[in-house]
Amino acid sequence: MLKEKEKIEAVARKEVKIGASGKINEGRVYINASYNNTIITLTDLKGNGLAWTSAGSLGFKGTKKGTPFAASKVAERLAQTAKKSGVEKVAVLVNGVGSGRESAVRSLASRGLDIISIKDITPIPHNGCRPRKVRRV
Repeated sequence: MLKEKEKIEAVARKEVKIGASGKINEGRVYINASYNNTIITLTDLKGNGLAWTSAGSLGFKGTKKGTPFAASKVAERLAQTAKKSGVEKVAVLVNGVGSGRESAVRSLASRGLDIISIKDITPIPHNGCRPRKVRRV
């Protein structure tokens, strides 16, 4: 546990690329929660990526990457990076059907980020594509 905490702090110390506009205080957080992994990306309002992190990059392996615990740890690390880069207000966009959706949003809120909105952008098929014709033997 101590080793994991040191690893998170070391990555949070890394410099975050900030554009020529200087400090950014608003941004978007994209949470991609699949069955196998949770990937969280921090962008500015234009969509330029500032930072990203995933359960795999934190050291989780196999089926543990898709758990709510791993998603909350990923969100904690991204929140640290966001605080360091000056982002305080975020709009959260959630994509996917994984089990880490709610825990990631809760963890972002508990780490002090001001959440403006939460939006679900998971693609939903509307009747899908045309089925194949019936096979005649």
